[in-house]
Order: sequence, then C-alpha cells, then structure tokens
Amino acid sequence: MMTPALHSAVEAIMREASERAILPRYQTLAASEIDNKAADDVVTVADREAEALLTDRLAALLPEAAVVGEEAVFADASVMERLKHGPCWIVDPLDGTNNFAAGKPPFGVLVALADRGDILGGWILDCLTGRFCRAAPGEGAWIDGGRIAARTTGENPPVAAISTVFLDEGAREKVLTHIAPHYRLVDIPRCAAEQYPRLVLGTNDISVFNRTLPWDHAAGVLFLNEAGGKAARPDGTPYRVDEYERRDLIGASSPALWDEFAAIAARIA
Repeated sequence: MMTPALHSAVEAIMREASERAILPRYQTLAASEIDNKAADDVVTVADREAEALLTDRLAALLPEAAVVGEEAVFADASVMERLKHGPCWIVDPLDGTNNFAAGKPPFGVLVALADRGDILGGWILDCLTGRFCRAAPGEGAWIDGGRIAARTTGENPPVAAISTVFLDEGAREKVLTHIAPHYRLVDIPRCAAEQYPRLVLGTNDISVFNRTLPWDHAAGVLFLNEAGGKAARPDGTPYRVDEYERRDLIGASSPALWDEFAAIAARIA
C-alpha cells in the first residue's frame, strides 16, 4: 500500500520538475531547444531536464526501483526491459510536448510505480493549473487532496474523444460510419495527463487510445479505474505496463459506457 509520505514525496518531486524545468520555458523556447523525434513528435530541452530531475529524485526516494523514462527509452530501447524485472518508476517528464512547444495547454507530468507489470501507484500533475491527481490500488482516486468518483457527462449521445487524424483511411471510415452515429465526437487534447481527468470529471464519456506506451497510460489507467470508471484493452483484459507492444485501449467514465462502446467496436474490428 502506498503511504501518505510516499504520495507527498512524489508530488513534491513532480512539482519541483514543473517549477524548475518546465514552466520557466513555457512560451519562451528557442527553435534550437526543440528537436523532432518523429514526423509528428517533438522533444524539448524541458523534457530532457525534467526527466533528469525526476530520475534522480525518484531513484533516491526508492533506490530498489529502476526508472523507465520516455526520453531514456528513446535513446536506448532496451530500457523498456526494466518493466519486466521488479519495481520500476515510469516517467513521462512532459506529457503533451507538442502543445507545450506550440506555447499552448494542456501539458503535464506523469509518474507511475509498477512491479512486473502491475501498477502500484499513479500521479498526474497539470503544470499550469497545479491540479494533482493520484491513485493506488484499493485507495480510490484523489484530486488535490479530495477523493473523487468518476461521473459521466450525462449527455445523449455520450461524448467520445476520438481522433481520426492518425488513422488510415479504412479505420477512419469505420469510425465515421459505425461509431460516430452513436456518440458526439470531440477532438483529443493530445495529452494523456488531461484526457484521463476529463473522463473522471464529466467532460468526456469515452476515449480511445491507439498507442499505449506505459509512460502515457500507467498513471491514468489506475486513476480512472480507482475513480470507478473503466480503462481496459478492447477485449476486456487489464492494461499492463509490461505489455508495451500491444495497441488499443478504451477508457470510459463508467463500466456501462465502456461495455456499450466495446460492443460496438467489436462489431467492426
């Protein structure tokens, strides 16, 4: 079980990373401080400095746990193997980097603690607002010190945050033809640190994630499930951080909404 002291220590470390490495560079980045990792993915000096700080502090906090950071994996893919061999911190030093580099919200910091695939703790910081979400198995979900229960939007049709930008033509057509009629589609924030709270706070009812890398999803999956929503693979199996090669994940603000969406998605798979 996570102790209050550990929760507080992780929060303090994440806020330090935000205040020292991220916020001072918000809307002040020089072109030389932004690099392309892929065609539609960038990394900034803030990502690198935040990850260095988080890695040092978290390693000191729990020396027996390895650290898997997004940028460390980008430099050396073998770092992912640490997820399979004992306790491990999982770090996204700056989630929503494309937004951050463009000088707009949302963006945040994501940290999770796992052990051989099982998620033991999750923490989500919104850098600009200071909103802090945390969760641990059996302890519920919390925002800024208050326990939170997931709530739906109450809209009919339900609100689904699904991006078709990264889908191939066939997949995009399936979404528009078979899913769109049952939901009000809205765009994604391109920031898991924002999307998971939206599913808990009554902003969105459904979200679909195609890429499910552990630094993007470990903390949010635990947070949503502990809040009483549901995040799982389309076949209903739990999300595990050591199954990082698998794709597709459905998040919903209630188990009933998850079941309804999964049934529709299964018919067109």
